[in-house]
Amino acid sequence: MSRSIVVLSAGLSQPSSTRLLADQLAAAVTAAVGGRGESVDIEVIELRELATDLATTMTTGGLPTPAVAAARQRVSDADGIIAVTPVFASSYSGLFKMFVDVLDPDALDAMPVLIAATAGTARHSLMLDYSMRPLFTYLRAVVPPTGVFAATADFGSSGLAERVHRAAAEFATLVVAAPTAVSGFLPEASPRRRTSGNSLAAVTPFSQLLAGHTGGADI
Repeated sequence: MSRSIVVLSAGLSQPSSTRLLADQLAAAVTAAVGGRGESVDIEVIELRELATDLATTMTTGGLPTPAVAAARQRVSDADGIIAVTPVFASSYSGLFKMFVDVLDPDALDAMPVLIAATAGTARHSLMLDYSMRPLFTYLRAVVPPTGVFAATADFGSSGLAERVHRAAAEFATLVVAAPTAVSGFLPEASPRRRTSGNSLAAVTPFSQLLAGHTGGADI
């Protein structure tokens, strides 16, 4: 069985340390899932390339551009997400938050999400636990215990490689997890349905809603 993993890379430069860390995590996850007898289909979404579309979506009442709609669909269809952002002002970048803000509230329901971040100094390493983890917990995602933070000096070190492989192993376990209860002995929970938010019901124009409260009179 093949598992679909979407990598969200919020790096702003080209090349970027954020993308470098994202690629290392993707490779480690591929190996970890493969070691569990399954294959992986990795797709990278460079949020930098969606910057204009995200701004347009945010300023037009949330109506997604085709590029944003396609990205949202890929996220909600995935079996797991690897989310990597640079650190700005002790938190995730504005570009990263813009993308999360345009996701449907149910897009990540019960989805494994591996969190990671990069910065110039190790002083920001705690942002994984006080910024990223609460964000994805709010969206009801399942975040593995190990997040990966990489300062500039960490690249190429054995310590970073160890954290990458530990996080990948935890994430892979969640991605390939199967129910362990014997069918029929316990009530089966209703499967959680993830939605991209792209297929919306017809929306009544505001002018019509307003007319209903004013008796149709112009105001």
